[in-house]
Amino acid sequence: MQNIDGLIPAIVQDWHTGKVLMLAYVNQESYDYMLKNGETCFWSRSRQILWHKGETSGNVQKIKNMAFDCDSDTLLIQVEQTGTGACHTGSYSCFGVNASEYEILDEVYNQIIDRKNNPKEKSYTNYLLEKGIDKICKKVGEESSEVIIAAKNENKNDLIDEIVDLAYHLEVLMFVSGITPKDIRAKFAKRHAKEGNLKIANEKGGF
Repeated sequence: MQNIDGLIPAIVQDWHTGKVLMLAYVNQESYDYMLKNGETCFWSRSRQILWHKGETSGNVQKIKNMAFDCDSDTLLIQVEQTGTGACHTGSYSCFGVNASEYEILDEVYNQIIDRKNNPKEKSYTNYLLEKGIDKICKKVGEESSEVIIAAKNENKNDLIDEIVDLAYHLEVLMFVSGITPKDIRAKFAKRHAKEGNLKIANEKGGF
């Protein structure tokens, strides 16, 4: 265990998306708490007390990994964010109110995680999770067929709607199968690697 001299900044990063969620400060006491309990805890400079993140809001951050920088004066904490998000405003990140278009798939995935950990009555996601993989696979098949029909009908708006429906059900399937958006991005990067000009590098010959 590493000793912390005074207060050091802690960058909190979403384990699944890589997005920076917030910046806070850590001392030895809060660091020891995190090692023991597996959830983020900081030192509040304004109140001069320990601050267990999510203690009142319920938006706790479950620690997946912690690492010091090369000078050991900054701590990176990678977490599984629960609830609505990290910011006291209710936003996912303190550095932006809404998810960008690129990040929305990660947002949906995080909501699926939250529904699993914090079930809600009449939640369609909870319904799918309770029914299990057979039901989820059936829905993926149905949505795939609807995508094909919309494409054949050459209706762009309907096609977009059906693709979104399919993407959502695929994310639920990914979750129950232990696959994250990060895994998918890594595979895309491997198949569609760029090194100067486009270079295909994967076992299947690339795209």
